[in-house]
Amino acid sequence: MSEGDPALRQRRRAYQRVLRRRRRLLVGGLAVALPAIAVAATLAYRHFDNPPPPPPEPELRTITLTIPEGYNREQTAELAREAGLGGSYLKASRGHEGFLFPDTFELEKGAPASDLVRLQLEDFKRRFAGVDMAYARSKNLTTRDVVTIASMIEREAALASQRKLVAAVIYNRLREGMPLGIDATVRFATGNYDRPLTESELAVDSPYNTRVNAGLPPGPIDSPGLASIEAAARPAKVGYLYYVTEPGTCGKLSFSKTAAEFEADVARYNEARAAAGGNSPDTCEE
Repeated sequence: MSEGDPALRQRRRAYQRVLRRRRRLLVGGLAVALPAIAVAATLAYRHFDNPPPPPPEPELRTITLTIPEGYNREQTAELAREAGLGGSYLKASRGHEGFLFPDTFELEKGAPASDLVRLQLEDFKRRFAGVDMAYARSKNLTTRDVVTIASMIEREAALASQRKLVAAVIYNRLREGMPLGIDATVRFATGNYDRPLTESELAVDSPYNTRVNAGLPPGPIDSPGLASIEAAARPAKVGYLYYVTEPGTCGKLSFSKTAAEFEADVARYNEARAAAGGNSPDTCEE
């Protein structure tokens, strides 16, 4: 086909038109793409230079509530109220003093107080299942008896090492038919947990007054922990019948077998109390 062929010239002109169209499309695409790239680059710069604030923390839907060992129903009811639990803890826990195990529990925010009672009772059942009750049963003591003894130990024994010794005094006094003489039960009866007990309070007419009534009180006076329950189920094998706080020892108790030894310990305690201006001498030595 020659250069002067009309068909060849026509094909060349068509090819040139295609090339011109492609150039126009390329230039137009760049005109659109370049501003978009510039906008993206600006947004990226702003993002890294001024990052957006973090999203708000999700609202907690659960609460964690810790019941200390030795708390009674009224004290636990106050904690339940402060935690925002609904309903009456005292009503839900009626008849369960001593069996409301002290522990840390997780509950739905705003849950009814009865949920806490249920968790405490389930926790008690699970924990108590591992307690060796053989010795207590040999002394004709029931589960309720052991929990009652444990609740007194929880209040009386400030040192863990003396729990079984306090248990031994209780067992020995029960065997001898002696009043237990435990002031913690009088405090439960009178509601006086902070001030020195008065003579009238010590003589209060209540089945929980173990100064005037022999035997165990009608039931537990607080929620004892597992260590006190285990001590109540298996006390130390000692002949102690008495104990009193030893002054200046952070709650250490002085134990004795005879009334004469006990009276000497009490005299020492009263001397220290008088020297402290009538206040409790149960403070730690510097």
